[in-house]
Amino acid sequence: METNTALISGIIEDEAVFSHSVYGEGFYTFHVCVPRLSEARDSIPVTVSERLCDPASLHPGDRVEIAGQFRSYNNYSDEGNRLMLTLFAREISFPEGESDTPPNEIVLVGFICKPPVYRHTPFGREISDMLLAVNRSYNKSDYIPCIAWGRNARFSRTLNVGDKVRLSGRIQSREYRKRTAEDSYISKTAYEISVVKIEACGE
Repeated sequence: METNTALISGIIEDEAVFSHSVYGEGFYTFHVCVPRLSEARDSIPVTVSERLCDPASLHPGDRVEIAGQFRSYNNYSDEGNRLMLTLFAREISFPEGESDTPPNEIVLVGFICKPPVYRHTPFGREISDMLLAVNRSYNKSDYIPCIAWGRNARFSRTLNVGDKVRLSGRIQSREYRKRTAEDSYISKTAYEISVVKIEACGE
């Protein structure tokens, strides 16, 4: 059973830039702008292999559809260890005109690896933060932040570390401001899964 499947459809925002290589295979990153049902938009980072797609064929402004897995990796820098998230492309196409493909959907099967944080917003809405560990090949795991609202948030209160769940939703980006040591602020972008449906599942 697939434990991590994602599909997005949107507009390429920027030029593909070289990220890294593995055994001589080059990987490139770029962003795709994906509309929500509201007027908001998500800017989703994508990683693609040069063997799947020529980076020179990725032009800002072009429509693209990408199927793959939402993955995490640790980025070590002078600022410390940071969890990075990206949509790892397995299939890519360039449809003409509007697409009938749902613009943003993801399904994950994984394990709760931190106690869910349930709380209320200042407006009284129920919200819960979860961190899901999703296994993949070669004994690796992706650690994916998820956010749930309403009854899904209430359901998360019944979950314990180690519980296996299946959830569906969409990948979203969120801007926030981080305070620096110089007592100023810098803009950052967080990525997470906005949960539409979640259920416990056995082995």
